Amino acid sequence: LAAAVQAPNHYHVRPWRFVVLTGSGRERLGEMMAQSVKRRDPHAREEALAAERAKPLRAPALIAVGVDKPGEPKVLEIENVCAAAAAAQNLMLAATGLGLATMWRTGPAALDPDVKVFLGLAPDQHLIGFIYVGYPFADPLPTARPSFEDRTAWME
Repeated sequence: LAAAVQAPNHYHVRPWRFVVLTGSGRERLGEMMAQSVKRRDPHAREEALAAERAKPLRAPALIAVGVDKPGEPKVLEIENVCAAAAAAQNLMLAATGLGLATMWRTGPAALDPDVKVFLGLAPDQHLIGFIYVGYPFADPLPTARPSFEDRTAWME
């Protein structure tokens, strides 16, 4: 988290909000996520609800990343979202440097106002992801990364 808050942000507004869930906090989040599924699909099968409840238990810690709404006209909402995303990446890079494994997930629960309120966010705040943090079972295999060239334009 100390690395996360070093992310750049316009006007030094520090728009990120972190909620760290461990232990039974993950179970309570899982229940909120299952209720979110039930609100979207009242006929959801118990198997689907159980799978949703289990998602936060995939790692010993979960960090929800929220974003403040701009408090003044000169701050653009997109700037706050980008700054919080940069903070999340810093967090993940620092965790990897410490030998931890991370995974960034979102899904429909990240848009659910009740899930946001459960996490202490306002219903209209963005919840940009759940960062799962734990120890890897094995060394990660190298993954092929695409070249930047097909996504980059040069202008003079």
